[in-house]
Amino acid sequence: MTETLVTPHRKPSTRGLKSERPKWHLTIIAVIVVGIFLFPLYWMISTSLKSPDQLFTSPPTWLPIPADWSNYVTAVFDNPLMLRALGNSVIISVGTTVLTIVLAAPAAYAMARLRLRWTALLLLPFLVAQLLPAINVALPMFALFSQWGLVNTYIGLILANTVGTLPFAVIVLRPFYLTIPRELEEAAAVDGATRFQSFFRIVLPLVRPGLVTVAVFAFVMTWGEFVFGLTLTTQREMQPVTVTLNAFIGQYGTEWGPLMAASTVVAIPLIIVFVVFQRHITGGLAAGSVKD
Repeated sequence: MTETLVTPHRKPSTRGLKSERPKWHLTIIAVIVVGIFLFPLYWMISTSLKSPDQLFTSPPTWLPIPADWSNYVTAVFDNPLMLRALGNSVIISVGTTVLTIVLAAPAAYAMARLRLRWTALLLLPFLVAQLLPAINVALPMFALFSQWGLVNTYIGLILANTVGTLPFAVIVLRPFYLTIPRELEEAAAVDGATRFQSFFRIVLPLVRPGLVTVAVFAFVMTWGEFVFGLTLTTQREMQPVTVTLNAFIGQYGTEWGPLMAASTVVAIPLIIVFVVFQRHITGGLAAGSVKD
């Protein structure tokens, strides 16, 4: 006779199913956090579309219906000083971004590739420069630029902003170079390429995500810079847009509608830059996060 073994019926494991279920509580928390950060942006846009009698109503007007576009006409389109300030900010931001990349790319490469004895010590000035308040640098810089004739000039503002963005760019770019194997440059050297040729033809194309990341942050930092623009310009025609916004804040009150309209126009380039380069920024920051 043969005995039949009967195995007890086991319930399917639900451990894997639980891990696959969407974590709704994390999604709700993320939505709340994002809403808190985006609410000031919404309120700025909403205020820019309100008529004067809707600004101080109680309870507040959450949706400006109908929308009043006169604030944009008054603050921006019929304001030559604001249009000039926007052009100044574009020139200063683009110039600072280009100069930052030109200087930071070889500097970070030298920090990562050259066998220097005190590499960590050489990075210390860059870290200290990031910690210094801008006003501590702006006042001595104003004294120097006054002697050199660089006050109220685009060159002076670009150089001043580059002083603020260059340390950050070097610190961010250096890990990107560390991720590139040295064997690629050694193979190029065997084929007869010089260090400069391997740097421009091999290394730079591979660190393009890092260059894009640094360029975006340099542009954003310069676009929102205030201290250098206020200190190094004595003529209103040369002031960047961040300084020109102060014109809406008077001694006897603030023109909230035009101020919010101008602030919305100032924020549009930053939003466009982050939307266009979001993928490059996220990938670039992840690619450069390596240990030294």
